[in-house]
Amino acid sequence: MPPTIRSRRPVRSALVLFFAAAAAGAVVASAHAQGAQREGRRSRTREVKPTELTPAQVTELTRIANERKLNFDDLMAASKTFMPSGRHDEYVCFASGGQSGQVFAIGVPSMRLLRSIAVFTPESWQGYGFGVGNDVLAAGNMPSGRTIGWGDTHHPGLSETNGEYDGQFLFIGDKANARVGVIDLRDWETKQIVKNPLSVSDHGGCFVTPNTEYVVEGGQYATPLGFGYAPLAEYKKSYRGFVTFWKFDREKGRIDVAKSFALELPPYFQDLFDAGKGASEGLVFGNSFNAEMAVGGIQSGKPPFEAGCSQRDTDYLHVIDWKIAERVVASGKTEDLGGFKVIPLETSIAEGILHLAPEPKSPHGVDVSPNGQYIVVAGKLDPHVTVFGADRIRKAIADKKFSGKDDFGVPILDFDAVKEAQVELGLGPLHTQFDDQGYAYTSLFLDSAVARWTLGGEYESKHPEQPWKLVTKTPVQYNIGHLVTAEGDSSSPDGRYLISMSKWSIDRFVPTGPLLPQNFQLVDISQQGTAMPVIFDMPIGVGEPHYAQIIKADKLKSWQVYPELGWNPHTQSVDPNAPKAGKEGIVRDGRNVTINMTAVRSHYTPEHVEVNEGDHITWRITALEQTPDATHGFTIGGYNINLSLEPGEFAEIKFTADMPGVFPFYCTEFCSALHLEMLGYFLVKPSGAGKDAVGMAR
Repeated sequence: MPPTIRSRRPVRSALVLFFAAAAAGAVVASAHAQGAQREGRRSRTREVKPTELTPAQVTELTRIANERKLNFDDLMAASKTFMPSGRHDEYVCFASGGQSGQVFAIGVPSMRLLRSIAVFTPESWQGYGFGVGNDVLAAGNMPSGRTIGWGDTHHPGLSETNGEYDGQFLFIGDKANARVGVIDLRDWETKQIVKNPLSVSDHGGCFVTPNTEYVVEGGQYATPLGFGYAPLAEYKKSYRGFVTFWKFDREKGRIDVAKSFALELPPYFQDLFDAGKGASEGLVFGNSFNAEMAVGGIQSGKPPFEAGCSQRDTDYLHVIDWKIAERVVASGKTEDLGGFKVIPLETSIAEGILHLAPEPKSPHGVDVSPNGQYIVVAGKLDPHVTVFGADRIRKAIADKKFSGKDDFGVPILDFDAVKEAQVELGLGPLHTQFDDQGYAYTSLFLDSAVARWTLGGEYESKHPEQPWKLVTKTPVQYNIGHLVTAEGDSSSPDGRYLISMSKWSIDRFVPTGPLLPQNFQLVDISQQGTAMPVIFDMPIGVGEPHYAQIIKADKLKSWQVYPELGWNPHTQSVDPNAPKAGKEGIVRDGRNVTINMTAVRSHYTPEHVEVNEGDHITWRITALEQTPDATHGFTIGGYNINLSLEPGEFAEIKFTADMPGVFPFYCTEFCSALHLEMLGYFLVKPSGAGKDAVGMAR
């Protein structure tokens, strides 16, 4: 049942005065309002000085607070999250977009949606998949060529340097179709999609190694690798799991498929992975469930998957030495599967790449502490989190401290030898994040709460509490899945803010029919001890986000205008085919027609384009704008073409003029006072028609 909504009492004048004073000091003092940069004007800043509130202002604030039934906590939450016009957030949260197939960028602490980044699904505002980006999307289709029209984004991962977010690239996985997308954070556009050749679906992508050498994509549901077939009766023999190490070329900003590789794993359901750092650098950790190797079959009277996957007391933590794996690949000890290098399971065992450790059953998170010393696993059916020690793991491997082998011959590390601690937190623990004060935060799905607990070891000096101890729990609404803290997956998290990615919202917002939004709840974790209030609710009504990362906004070096006119966002360079001002025109070579066009407020050049039915069209457009936010659209109705042309951008589209008629093209952005003056006509003369061909009879 949802927790009871707390009572609300009228706010006294003294409380409003306290709040107003705090707001005046924290929000107003030393602030600068940014002037808009339009039509060549220089941006200007205006210093805002502290203001003393008059008695009349205090009275008015009191009246509004009482009228809206706001209590003191509400007013404090408002002061912590309100962002005046022109002020920028300190952080940006990149969240998976779930079934939308995209990524959401959200300002923190304001919780304002800054934009959606198109990745796996066509998106018309950005013109993605409607003339540009088509080749990127097509690269992610099935090996058979079957088109994939959507994605289920789950786990974004920011590029890292020395274990710190560097703000250069963002990677995102597609669970439904086992794909990985690469986003360049200079222009926030998707540059590459790679389709995993081993499996239909995955779950554990994307997580990066400390210097983004690899993007790690785990599998989930075991299948015959390489899109093969085998009956479920041969599950143990023919089904396998996997983990893929996509080699990233930072200079090119692309995954190098030829230098990438995968590991064949036992047919457990490998779930999430996390790369070690610091004390655990060189290792990758992945949890799993279904060590039972259950296959379901409820229609035949067998236990359903969920019950079948929960029979044993433990599942397996996978410990992978990717440095050894890299050397094994270099030595050629791989098999070719669909043109992709795969290290066989037997080789991983023989070379010491893979070890297992018992972990609480049905885990759904594995998270490495900032110093890399601790690996935290939460089993959904165990009220504890289990903490493994990196040094203990390395020693157990070196000393061959094994408790046996699994059914496939993988050595199992002795649980007591690798366990550092267990902390009882509550019901349904899932995922863990960290701050800069030696605290860890774990989501509790069944409790609908966030638990704060203390780390041990070198973190003990940061807090007075006993190490490995629950400190407090904050209720959230409701059924939290993932959670994220500011810079929480890096070597030096900031803390300060936590976002609860709550799966249910029920009574939080205006009802939107039977389909309700998810709820991102911002939690203030800046104070030590038990104070950890929820200060903002943000509905997410365009998909079910699963994971997120929060980065300092000043690490993002985003372009506002492309570096030069004629910039091709796909190559991140000036395109030699980009039309220049004064060089526009139409070139015909037999049935091939090239249109060289420029766009600038408030016209296209040329404005009239006439071709013949069946002509093959190459349409090239350069946006001549150099003013930030002076974006133009370009659409041809009926031809499913729609572009977004940012300042300086070059775009090229190709299609066949296979539908005769007269098609207006226009700018879909409201870019000038008259708006509809930026238009033209695309005329397609019917084949066999004379010079004065007409359409429908008058």
